[in-house]
Amino acid sequence: MYYLDPKIEHLHRVYDQNERKSYLRLDLNENPGGLSQELITKVLSDVTPQMVAQYPETLEFTTKLADFLGTDIAHICLVNGSSEGIRYIIQAFTAPNGRIVGVVPSYFMFQVYSEMYGREFVKVSYNEDLSMNVDNIIKEITEDTQLLILLNPNNPIGNVYSDEEFELIIKEANKRQVTVLIDEAYYYFYPKTFAHYALNNEHVFVTRTFSKLWSMAGCRLGYIIGWPAGIKMVQKLCTPHNTNAFAMKFASEIIEHPEILQNLIDKFNEGRKYLIDMMDKDGYEYKGEAGNFIFIKPTTNADEIVARMKLEKRILIKSYSNVGSLGTCIRVSIGERKFMEQFWSAFIELDK
Repeated sequence: MYYLDPKIEHLHRVYDQNERKSYLRLDLNENPGGLSQELITKVLSDVTPQMVAQYPETLEFTTKLADFLGTDIAHICLVNGSSEGIRYIIQAFTAPNGRIVGVVPSYFMFQVYSEMYGREFVKVSYNEDLSMNVDNIIKEITEDTQLLILLNPNNPIGNVYSDEEFELIIKEANKRQVTVLIDEAYYYFYPKTFAHYALNNEHVFVTRTFSKLWSMAGCRLGYIIGWPAGIKMVQKLCTPHNTNAFAMKFASEIIEHPEILQNLIDKFNEGRKYLIDMMDKDGYEYKGEAGNFIFIKPTTNADEIVARMKLEKRILIKSYSNVGSLGTCIRVSIGERKFMEQFWSAFIELDK
């Protein structure tokens, strides 16, 4: 008898199949400039027919990554983008109808995966001023909660958790025997990390991606940090050869040359400073403490700005409604200064 899982049938997904490569892409938190052509040429020059033909081998890169992180391979699981790791953690560490707690708005796949597997996703909302009261998170960590998911910095709000706040959260999660997942997709845009919790405690995971600052969204590579027994459980869910050989080669080159990473950080910081200086100069309200994205409240209609930026300026951005007291805003991915100058020039022209 034919069968379709009703959870999948009724799952709401949004797919954007638009051609984006000819636009200035400031809508999905990618690096609009990417890695240097020199680096790409160097890495690709070492690609052989054998490498393309064989299944990817992960041990060499996993060892290199572990050394880079100051740990060992028992604490790391490579995945095809951190979103895959998030999915596996939800699968392995929650039960059907299990209770998962997360803040909203945040990365939409937290809720999608929860619904996909028939879990209950409990939402903790932001305050009107877009601050997050950690007491509201702690209150939802109940005896029947199985997983707490936090994104730090959180997309799209850009808030971060202090050491003191996170210690309170971890203490309550330990008390209630709740697994904690911290998604650090935007690490490096904000230097604080909670990876040491995942390396030194059971039932704490950190997921990271190479898609954001590392500028490899097209390659699909991420990893999970956790305690060895937990990592083994996640690895059981991984599909065979799920890690891209080209992605590992690019990431390996960056690890071997830390000046590349520092250059990416410096360019981002310069672009962010320029954009904030311009918003302050022109009197715009904005929100975004950390991460490579920021909310801006336009003086005109945000949705119209998004449409006109795409049509007239070939720049992709997003609009968000109900952004606390700011109302409807545009959200812009931040990149190096030349792209922020291009965006700001176009935005100022249209927002009048």
